[in-house]
Amino acid sequence: MNLSLTASSTGVQTVLEVCGELDVHSATQLTDRLSQIISSGQQSVVVDLSWLSFIDSTGLGALVAARNQAQPAGAVLRLVCRAERTLKLFRITGLDAVFDIYPAVSEAIAAG
Repeated sequence: MNLSLTASSTGVQTVLEVCGELDVHSATQLTDRLSQIISSGQQSVVVDLSWLSFIDSTGLGALVAARNQAQPAGAVLRLVCRAERTLKLFRITGLDAVFDIYPAVSEAIAAG
């Protein structure tokens, strides 16, 4: 399955919905899109991983790279994740302590 990225803006926040498989073949697509959003001056970016069917270490690396780009730009990156298998991967890697992870887009938006 391919990766699909759909962005929508709500004022100073952008929500990026990620659907499909985030792996070595598609991580660059996510990196480029998040870089574009952050470079445009968005102060808050919500990455909705609710529709993600698979993520590997390259996908995690793309999210970390986006976070590292967002911080010096004064932007905040929040993740939305409901799938236990994906949350487990964040826990195992310790990235649950690095990212703010929310169970719903509305909660991530409200936090911003």
